[in-house]
Amino acid sequence: MPTLYHHTMSTASRFIRLVLSEYGFQTDLVEEQTWEKRKEFLAFNPAGTLPVYVDDSMRALCGPFVISEFIDETHGVLKRDRRLFAEDPFQRAEIRRLTEWFLQKMEQDVTKPLVRERVHKLIIPNGLGGGAPDSKVLRTARSNIRHHMKYLTWLSGSRQWIAGERLSYADLSAAAAVSVLDYLGEIDWNEFPVAKEWYQRIKSRPSFRPLLTERVRGITPVSHYADLDF
Repeated sequence: MPTLYHHTMSTASRFIRLVLSEYGFQTDLVEEQTWEKRKEFLAFNPAGTLPVYVDDSMRALCGPFVISEFIDETHGVLKRDRRLFAEDPFQRAEIRRLTEWFLQKMEQDVTKPLVRERVHKLIIPNGLGGGAPDSKVLRTARSNIRHHMKYLTWLSGSRQWIAGERLSYADLSAAAAVSVLDYLGEIDWNEFPVAKEWYQRIKSRPSFRPLLTERVRGITPVSHYADLDF
């Protein structure tokens, strides 16, 4: 069976897990602590980043964009109305743009610094970068949340799904990012009812159930995290 190296609080990992689940892929999950820089893991991906998908022939695909494009080219084209990518070139470009927005821009502005300060620093040894959270970094990241949630509100309020008429990689990347923040209780959903309605639709999909049952050691999720109607 193929193996996916991931981390529970990695947006990119969650995105690929959602993609694989939507397409009915089964994989062995290996949670990787990238700061450990394990030689076995670096042999698959010298960059030391997640996620990494290793197929039955031990061939490695590294990173969310490479993995998702490969899956679309090898399996998505056969799914017809369940395909998570578009056939129209312009629509594909829009899906790519939004996927990049949530996996790169929102990651750098919000998700990555919050996870690093609130999750990873509690686990990483002091000599490797662990320790007390940096309050300045937390304030900056939190101040950026509203900007991204307002954009998600506009997207989800003006389209059936955020990149068009069908569920796509764009929705799954956005949901992956939002779910990490929601676990940490960083989103005030009262401010964003339109985005909340979109997230409830995504959250109710079978592909999302495994994410809602997982827990991070030492960090309890916000009370509504696993509720489909919150």
